[in-house]
Amino acid sequence: MKFENAKWIIHPENKLYEPVRFSKELSFSKPIKRAVFNITSLGCYYAMINGERVGDFIFAPGFTSRKRVQYQSYDVTSMIGNNCFIEVIISEGWYKGKINFGADEGGPEKKKALIAELEITFIDGEKKVISTDEAWFAQKDKLRMAELYDGETVDMLFEDRRVPVKILDHGKKMIVKQQGAFVKEQEIIEPVSVFKAPNGDTIVDFGQNLTGYFEFEAMAQAGDRVEFTVCEELDKYGNFYNENYRDAKARFEYICHEGYNKYKPILAFWGFRYIRVDSFPCEITSKNIRAIVVHSQMKRTGYLESSSPLLNKLFSNIIWGQRGNFLDVPTDCPQRDERQGWTGDATVFCKTASYNYDVEKFFEKWLTDLRLDQGEKGNIPNIIPQTICWDWSTTDKTGAVWGDSATIIPYQMYLTYGNRDILKKQFSCMKKYIGYIERSTTAKYLWTGCDQFGDWLGLDAPEGSYRGSSNEDFIASVFYAHSVGIVVKSGKILNKNVDKYEKLHYNINRKIKETFKEYKTQTECVLALYFDVATDREATAKSLAQMIIDNGNRLQTGFVGTPFLLYALSQNGYSELAYDLLLQEKFPSWLYSVKQGATTIWEHWDGKNEKGEFWSKNMNSFNHYAYGSVGGWVYEEACGIHTVEEKPGFEEVLISPIPTDKLDSLSATIETKYGKIQSKWYHKDGKVHYFVETPVKSTVIIDGKRYIVEKGTYTF
Repeated sequence: MKFENAKWIIHPENKLYEPVRFSKELSFSKPIKRAVFNITSLGCYYAMINGERVGDFIFAPGFTSRKRVQYQSYDVTSMIGNNCFIEVIISEGWYKGKINFGADEGGPEKKKALIAELEITFIDGEKKVISTDEAWFAQKDKLRMAELYDGETVDMLFEDRRVPVKILDHGKKMIVKQQGAFVKEQEIIEPVSVFKAPNGDTIVDFGQNLTGYFEFEAMAQAGDRVEFTVCEELDKYGNFYNENYRDAKARFEYICHEGYNKYKPILAFWGFRYIRVDSFPCEITSKNIRAIVVHSQMKRTGYLESSSPLLNKLFSNIIWGQRGNFLDVPTDCPQRDERQGWTGDATVFCKTASYNYDVEKFFEKWLTDLRLDQGEKGNIPNIIPQTICWDWSTTDKTGAVWGDSATIIPYQMYLTYGNRDILKKQFSCMKKYIGYIERSTTAKYLWTGCDQFGDWLGLDAPEGSYRGSSNEDFIASVFYAHSVGIVVKSGKILNKNVDKYEKLHYNINRKIKETFKEYKTQTECVLALYFDVATDREATAKSLAQMIIDNGNRLQTGFVGTPFLLYALSQNGYSELAYDLLLQEKFPSWLYSVKQGATTIWEHWDGKNEKGEFWSKNMNSFNHYAYGSVGGWVYEEACGIHTVEEKPGFEEVLISPIPTDKLDSLSATIETKYGKIQSKWYHKDGKVHYFVETPVKSTVIIDGKRYIVEKGTYTF
């Protein structure tokens, strides 16, 4: 049993936001065959043995439901000698502090703490376990402050004496083995420029909005200061701007020791493109500072490429948006005082995410937290993991789409990876969620009378509202039907009796068609078409097309309508209009932000207008991946790579591309467990040419003609 004799240890003072360094000195009189270090913490830890970092998991032990904490096991055999000095620095991390404000209130169980054990196997076969206990020491660290929203403060001149630790009376039942993907350093980005802003500030530009931190080098005198503040965008004059970070200070402060200083933060991260150099002991250049990109370990599996440079930049922005927000949990944004696992964002993006990267392990862990944090009534908190500062676990504050993460995401993981086990683990959660809707609605067979997010950030929102003008009861009822349909499909896959849900699904669809016969917004038309509840598909598609044309071939949809907008068009005879929207360069559009210099996906279509003015100080992220869900349409419709429900995980594939004269070429590639799937079309000599590569049996549809092909490459 792991940690059987280990105890939770804390610093006697344990001040909020003040990191603590725990330590233990060991010596061994005989040679060691193997050494394994098991460790976890309440808070984030940074562990060292003999001054060398243990492992490469950044921000361990990860962000989980407060009902569990993961532990990690590291093989440290090569790090252990006759003398061994273990050190572990701990900060509040996700466990406490501003990202979980309120967590610092209450009893002793809320203190940041360490539990660890070193398992030693000697050459002669003897085994020994050294555990955290009263014999360990604690001290305040040179890392004087570490807070996820505010940053780090380091004083290399600070010294503190070691004192005996205190024991924290805290249970161990919540300690579980590491489930999620490790968060790791991924790449280094050099500055593209260091310049003086019009107001005189020195600014470092990395050319890419990213999530991570930086590393600097400097010769200095003792007491010299390094001070940085970060931002995503410059204002219309070219000056530093980060009011959109709200209360997150996004600062880094460092007091130098004499001589050569080299440092990178260890327990803080930022979302940023620019650094304002508030203080530096020498000239700062592209040679003495670099950015380090950090995100969960994920294998890149999807690639999109076209003949349009602007469209290719959009594809790049979608990838960077995912990289910036898949940091242990699918966050809404990485920069401001939020960085939470908003379920709605993850729901609409999960398909595109699963094509871009292998996110199976990433979502398995997050869905486990979703199950654990599901409310007693069956409601799904709007953020996962559930935090104290955003507590919906005991309320009825579950919104459609946000709550439907309980069904949509596990089923998408099944489709993309063929992972039946995810459905098995989530099935009870799915049913409880449906039960919650049944009990909370005010109209049988619809979802009405509940507080909803609606078509969040829809451009047709009334003045002063973030919610689009689409009927919220209609949106909720459509997703109610969709989730029940997923329960039916999942139950059949798992050989469960789902007669009850089949009847419910039929009745919900019938009731929707009886109740909602007119669609007054783009989003209402989109949902009616995509989820097949339109009373007259042809008329609804025509109405949607006319709304778009009347708006200058531009969309008005928000978080709910946008992911399905192009599907609703291309699947109902309006593929050319779908391409018009994809390639639209005027506001509002995907390429508008690209032309404005975006390097990630924006939260708002008009996060920054053509005059360089910002939409809002309050809620204006420039790294918010939800609208990047358009990538799913490019993979599936434009290039035509579809999963087959009866043969999930790309065991079989349907390939049915939709070309256009508006592009010279378009290509999509997805690496699956069976091999590479590629679908490409291009114009040459007045004809459209198609290239298909498939590792499995596939159905290929070209210009309405159906071909059944085996593994291989084909041209049409």
